[in-house]
Amino acid sequence: MISSPVFVLFLVFYILINGVVFFFYAHDKIKAKKNARRTPENRLLFFALFGPLGACAAMLVFRHKTRKMKFYLVPVCAMLHIVLLIWMLLYFIG
Repeated sequence: MISSPVFVLFLVFYILINGVVFFFYAHDKIKAKKNARRTPENRLLFFALFGPLGACAAMLVFRHKTRKMKFYLVPVCAMLHIVLLIWMLLYFIG
């Protein structure tokens, strides 16, 4: 398997970032239900650049921001991240 400590550290950090982004989207959904002050959409999109898998998961789980056209960029960003992760995996294995 993968024995590179740099890659393992990267994966741990990447999973942590996606978890934090998931939390931000969930928190915004809770605020939306309570009619409270919300996280700006541009900030949510910025977070999605670094943790698109967490953002996509939260969008699906909470049905949050799924109708907004600019949030269609989140799955596109997630696909790019998946391609980069596969490339990195192949690079560290080979």
